[in-house]
Amino acid sequence: MADLAVVFHWPPDALSGMSLEELGRWWAKARARAAPAEDADG
Repeated sequence: MADLAVVFHWPPDALSGMSLEELGRWWAKARARAAPAEDADG
């Protein structure tokens, strides 16, 4: 949940009503947004 709050600037009460499945989907989106892009040159 902390990852979502940091990446999307959501307060904890916005996350508390989400199901685990929904949190998982948003976590994947947060990870994709926060992760650095792979460099094509390696």
